[in-house]
Amino acid sequence: MSIEINGAAHERAPRPGQCLRTYLREEGCFGVKKGCDTGDCGACTVHIDGKPVHSCVYPAFRAQGRSVTTIEGLAGPADLHPMQQCFLDAQGFQCGFCTAGMIMTAAALSAGQREDLPRALKGNLCRCTGYRAITDAITARPPAAVDPAPGAAVGASLGAPAGPQVVTGAARYTFDLDVPGVLHLKVLRSPHPHARIISVDTSEALAVPGVELVLTHKDAPDQLFSTAQHEREAEDPYDTRVLDEVVRFVGQRVAAVVATSEAAAEEGCRRLQVTYEILPAVIDPEAALRPDAPILHPSTPSIPCTDSTSPDSPAVPAHASSAAPVDVAPAASADVSPVAPSRAQSNVVAELHASLGDVDAGFAAADVVYEETFRTARVQHASLETHGAVGWLDEGGRLVIRSSTQTPFLTRRLVARLYDLPTDRVRVIAGRVGGGFGGKQEMLVEDLVALAVLRTGRPVRWEFTRAEQFIGATTRHPFVVTLKAGARRDGSLTAMQLDVLVDTGAYGNHGPSVMHHGCHESLAVYRCANMRTDAVTVYTNTVPAGAFRGYGLGQVTFAVESVLDELARRIGMDPVTFRELNVVREGDDLTAPGDHVDDLGIASYGLDQCLDRMRAAAATTDEAPPGWLVGQGMAIAMIAAGPPGGHFADATITRLPGGCYQVDVGTAEFGNGSTTVHAQIAADELGTTPDRIVIRQSDTDVVRHDTGAFASTGVVVAGQAVLRAARALRAKIAAGVEGPLSAHGYFDGTPRSVAFNAQWFRVAVDPDTGELRILRSVHSADAGTVMNPLQLRGQIEGGVAQALGATLAEHVDIDESGEVTTTGFRQYHLPTFADVPHTEVHFADTSDTIGPLGAKSMSESPFNPVSPALANAVRDAIGVRLTVLPLTADRIWQAMQR
Repeated sequence: MSIEINGAAHERAPRPGQCLRTYLREEGCFGVKKGCDTGDCGACTVHIDGKPVHSCVYPAFRAQGRSVTTIEGLAGPADLHPMQQCFLDAQGFQCGFCTAGMIMTAAALSAGQREDLPRALKGNLCRCTGYRAITDAITARPPAAVDPAPGAAVGASLGAPAGPQVVTGAARYTFDLDVPGVLHLKVLRSPHPHARIISVDTSEALAVPGVELVLTHKDAPDQLFSTAQHEREAEDPYDTRVLDEVVRFVGQRVAAVVATSEAAAEEGCRRLQVTYEILPAVIDPEAALRPDAPILHPSTPSIPCTDSTSPDSPAVPAHASSAAPVDVAPAASADVSPVAPSRAQSNVVAELHASLGDVDAGFAAADVVYEETFRTARVQHASLETHGAVGWLDEGGRLVIRSSTQTPFLTRRLVARLYDLPTDRVRVIAGRVGGGFGGKQEMLVEDLVALAVLRTGRPVRWEFTRAEQFIGATTRHPFVVTLKAGARRDGSLTAMQLDVLVDTGAYGNHGPSVMHHGCHESLAVYRCANMRTDAVTVYTNTVPAGAFRGYGLGQVTFAVESVLDELARRIGMDPVTFRELNVVREGDDLTAPGDHVDDLGIASYGLDQCLDRMRAAAATTDEAPPGWLVGQGMAIAMIAAGPPGGHFADATITRLPGGCYQVDVGTAEFGNGSTTVHAQIAADELGTTPDRIVIRQSDTDVVRHDTGAFASTGVVVAGQAVLRAARALRAKIAAGVEGPLSAHGYFDGTPRSVAFNAQWFRVAVDPDTGELRILRSVHSADAGTVMNPLQLRGQIEGGVAQALGATLAEHVDIDESGEVTTTGFRQYHLPTFADVPHTEVHFADTSDTIGPLGAKSMSESPFNPVSPALANAVRDAIGVRLTVLPLTADRIWQAMQR
């Protein structure tokens, strides 16, 4: 049997039942990506005899005698294919994981198909871009080329340094490498929402040919930890074990099977015999607060006592080794500090009860008071690259883990502690990461891969399926938010009372921090003397929630901006004017109920300009279908750059021969664009051009400590460290220091500034069906100095698109038993090309006094005002306030009937 791949004959026969995607990857075509394995996302698209197909659902044996072209074979020997060049010129990607498939589909389109891109691209998903840059690429409308002079890169629309690798399939993501002798790990997951494991019979599983090892809770360290990753670990509840004898949600891992093939590992899982003692479960967060509710964690979680610093260690080649197995014992109890305050008989993970001023007096002074309860849904991150890691022991016996993670250094710290290893005996590498959105600020795979490697002494890989991503990863926290607010007839706010219930699922993860963050900036953006917050985060026997773009602000902002919009209506005031009267202003302190770190301030102010853009948008007109109801709405949001309490970044810059410079920085690249900006900062400070900057990143052996790529810190924290390193190196050069030269920069993430965003929509609603169409979308952002307009516009468009998904369609469904029933993209409506409108993006003209070269954060914040702005527009159109997300057509229709 012979299959022609990119012009070369491949004689190896596929395995029975093997799909073409896995066959091509085994033949070295790593540009063919796994995103869904059900033909829904298009990341695996290749050409068969010139026609695009989804290789994940194409049987490999059918390619016999045919010509297969992958992204690696699309280009000519010297030049890129025209479509590859268009995607590169237009920067039609961010994380890039979908890009190879998108290019392969686009390259095969006829002229007629290009006239109807919503239909032509219905089989290709992008989670990052919002599709505008992809449109520009396919229609050959790239932005004007820029070639900045030395020292003039900041402010230029430069492409990503990895762009040529992304469009040719050469960019290497987590599993895009050949690891000889690798074993495959699969897990058996709990069918029960709450149960105790009485026994696990592994005999039949171990009898399956190819099965090497079965791991149960008896093989794992009996140490509590949190899958959430923060520099200060005390922020997160320590309530999780690698493998636990008690399972607390349907989908929790029960046991792991390690085998020579995925098929053998899966068969081994099917043959495990588990005896459970079924325990009472609680699925609803309000029921979880009742006195008679079953308690998920009767033992109080422990809080670690650690030192986040670690010695540097030399680079070690990343290759597999057959080093001897390592005995794994539980870590010493001295690694764990005394327990936190006890909530042993409660499902409450965290709570906040605080007030400013006299709230009751504030309501008494109000002419209008409005109160409403709002509910947001679970939302999946839906990164096209699922969670996964591959680990091995290097030639020196050190544990090496290559992972799709936003936090390589924090992951190394935790893995080392779990297995009682010195930190310098663990290396964590993040290649290019295929999307994160907060979901990979979590350790969900590395701990179990590490255990398997240490027990077998052999390389082990574990890659989530798309279904596992829904049932075994994390989601956005569902919130129930009640807000009561009062105002005088002149528009001044007199009081705000916020009640919040957060469902963190079966494990605490980010629950406390998300609650505190969501309740802070959503209120602090307004000047109101009287505020009260009562917030509670609770456990339920459901899939855990975790970090998600916006980190709680989007959920609470949905309620705050909806209620304030209603107040403005009831006093007869324009919603923009109402906000202008009440928002914080330059020089104001940022205050909200609660004990907050006081390093947060307004270091530049552009919210007034953002509101001016909203007023200008409202003065325009748009054509709607005859008979449809038309409305408009807006909302604002404020977000802090980075978490309180410190977010650390180190950078080192070395002068290389030939006038080039090497920047070593720990921040992972997953479409956040920090790599591009770091190169621009270094180039400008060193008086050169970005093409002379080489970036090394996200490898704990070759760069210094970095807390991680989360909390919008890639530019404002890591970028500040790069700026300081560049200035230190420039000073050495000016002093005439000779020979090899390097300098170091460090920033601890404090003080912090805030960024502002405003979103406006005009919509049309069909009164007969509830169908909603967005006629126009306008977003204004105060990002300080715009380091890269092309890249920043893409971040905002992508944030708006992702938020529209959460607002209009996305919801992870859980049945009465706690089981996730939304297990694939077919059931979960991710925004497609046809679903996302063009968003006009405007930048305020400001320069921040804290951020590097005046820049502010902007990767999370565009998400936050979208839901309330759209809900306010729908309210304006139909005359009814919708309070539950998503705003589906049936909900809109039902609201109109009421």
